[in-house]
Amino acid sequence: MPTERLTQLPDAVRRLIEKVNGPVVDVGTITAGLNSAVAARVRTADRTMFVKGLPLDHPRVWTQKREAQIAPHVRSIAPKLLWHIEENGWSLLGFEYVEGGHADYTPGSPHLPTLMATMTRLADVPAPSFELKTMPHRLRTYVDDPADLSWFAGNALLHTEWNPHNVLITDSGALFVDWGWASLGAAWIDPALWLLWLISHGHTPEQAENAAAAHPAWKLAPTTGLDVLARVQQRVWNSIAEQSEDDWAKPMQNAAQAWNEYRQP
Repeated sequence: MPTERLTQLPDAVRRLIEKVNGPVVDVGTITAGLNSAVAARVRTADRTMFVKGLPLDHPRVWTQKREAQIAPHVRSIAPKLLWHIEENGWSLLGFEYVEGGHADYTPGSPHLPTLMATMTRLADVPAPSFELKTMPHRLRTYVDDPADLSWFAGNALLHTEWNPHNVLITDSGALFVDWGWASLGAAWIDPALWLLWLISHGHTPEQAENAAAAHPAWKLAPTTGLDVLARVQQRVWNSIAEQSEDDWAKPMQNAAQAWNEYRQP
């Protein structure tokens, strides 16, 4: 479920930021995104940052630590992490502020090849040595036969969360943000999860698969593995839509159903 976004910096958060970077001179709340209680553009005397945070007692505060761990490994494809603080009831991440807009996923968008170029670079990033969630583990409750989970196994570092708000389009290319759900799995899973978002933004399943096929790992994707993932994703998004009233959940549920029907008519 999404986390309620605060519209002003709590005093404790402001003090922590100033402890690291000096007096705050300007704050702009950022409304995009779903998973942070605090998300703001913060300007001090010498720099502008993007600060995101969760209370330390939030059930998903572990995603903050995961982002801090991942950051050194994805410097070439993500905004630079400047600091990570866990004090006074808050977990905060301070990133270099990047000027850019969120990706447009509609058919014909010039952002799609830009995003794919960065996704291809992600495929070359070695998996970090610390423990990450695996796709077989994440999807274990959505399969009919536990043996089907073997299709998802692999050592590729995956982003997995392809909401267009997690993709910044800049003058120099695409950058990926919000790495809290980074996982290990088969390299073809990222483009497969991405194509669901394309379908939800107006692509047909065939068009979406053609876009995903630009990823080098797509040619390695086993037909049966894709069929299983399509079936699993329909179950995943059925579950999400049942629990969420947000306006993005139903289109994603419809997209997952369309892809599953396309692969298993």
